[in-house]
Amino acid sequence: MSGDKSDFFDKPDNVRRLLRIFYGICALLVALDFVVHRHTEFRWEGLPAFYPLYGFVGCVLLVIVAKWMRRFLMRPEDYYDRAELVDSDSQGGRGDV
Repeated sequence: MSGDKSDFFDKPDNVRRLLRIFYGICALLVALDFVVHRHTEFRWEGLPAFYPLYGFVGCVLLVIVAKWMRRFLMRPEDYYDRAELVDSDSQGGRGDV
């Protein structure tokens, strides 16, 4: 085990450094939103930091809707390995003539 190669993301310092860079870029983009003039179509698009907030709220709503949909779309872990499916196949339930 001493010969295992350590990857870039195995070191917590590298992950911390990348997160700081990511947060810095996000802060820079929000700050640029106050400086860059945009040609807007609607009044609310001119609000400061409208697009970052709009994107964040959209992502949060997608996660909430996905969790809600998971309740009725998710199948049990053994959905394809159930005994009744195997039994019906062995009795010729596959449509073989």
